[in-house]
Amino acid sequence: MKAFVAGATGETGRRIVRLLVSRGISVKAFVRDVDVARAILPIEAELVRGDVLDRDTISLALADCTLLFCATGARPSFDPTGPYKVDYEGTKQLIDAAKEHGIEHFVMVSSLCVSRFFHPLNLFWLVLWWKQQAERHLLQSGLTYTIVRPGGLRNEEDDRSLVMAAADTLFEGSVPRQKVAETCVEAVFQPDARNRIVEIVAREDAPQQSYQELFASVKA
Repeated sequence: MKAFVAGATGETGRRIVRLLVSRGISVKAFVRDVDVARAILPIEAELVRGDVLDRDTISLALADCTLLFCATGARPSFDPTGPYKVDYEGTKQLIDAAKEHGIEHFVMVSSLCVSRFFHPLNLFWLVLWWKQQAERHLLQSGLTYTIVRPGGLRNEEDDRSLVMAAADTLFEGSVPRQKVAETCVEAVFQPDARNRIVEIVAREDAPQQSYQELFASVKA
């Protein structure tokens, strides 16, 4: 088992890398700046320079991997093409390369409310709409997948319990990035996570459940 992580230096991606390493899983971190990545990521992670818009670098890096985690996302900017290029085209390149290389499980970090076109976040150059298009491409690819749609992302950890639901069920709430990363990593170990879209938030009044229970509670 070897995991390829795109978006590995992002706030969520770096947490995914750390969790994978802690589970003893070999990790190939796909990064644009190796020097920056080395200062952030565990020494055990193999660093590969590349870009999600460059299919050749993706294909070379994927050659010996069996899992792919996509934690990329357009940064806020004045470039109206950013979400299209990163959230759709970049993810599409990853999906197509994963299919070509026989990746066993593709785990994608998306977002709550992607199905709501008239959402304030779409004022940021249609970012949710482009994420939804990437989701659709993954669903049509034939790959085994798990799509994780988190609520508002928080860098700080807290004691709130995770709530998991089926697609287009949750429309508000926040969640620590650490719990998002845990959900992504656990997805490859839980049979009930395969070929599922799951939405997650954290709530103080929710019961504590294992990831096995959480994924099992989400119907296909």
